[in-house]
Amino acid sequence: MEQLAAIHLPHPEWDAKNLFVRDDKKRNYYLIAVKGDKRVDLKEFRRQHGLRGLSFASADDLLAILGLIPGAVSPLGVLNDTQRRVHVYLDREFAGSMIGVHPNDNTATVWLLADDLLALLKQHGNDAAYTDL
Repeated sequence: MEQLAAIHLPHPEWDAKNLFVRDDKKRNYYLIAVKGDKRVDLKEFRRQHGLRGLSFASADDLLAILGLIPGAVSPLGVLNDTQRRVHVYLDREFAGSMIGVHPNDNTATVWLLADDLLALLKQHGNDAAYTDL
């Protein structure tokens, strides 16, 4: 996110920071997207959603499940999740607005309507919803 701040982009206020996390049993995976300047309290997120303990997924899990490498995490990578294992949570601040995400490569950013992104992920078969973060 620091490197991104040094680049002039058309809609920096809508850039997403994406976290790929898993539960402590490695059974459930979550992609959490928030505005780039926001911090996510994983303990609070876990409590709000009634989840097991959370930690960041490994680079191996990221590659195996989303086909992505560290630094390129994106909600669009969920389209590579053939087993529909990943639950997606977008910060409610994106609702009705744009969201800037990587097109599965961290050298570019695309902006789309967050509502359209959520609909696309649901159509793909993954659980996806807005949440307060």
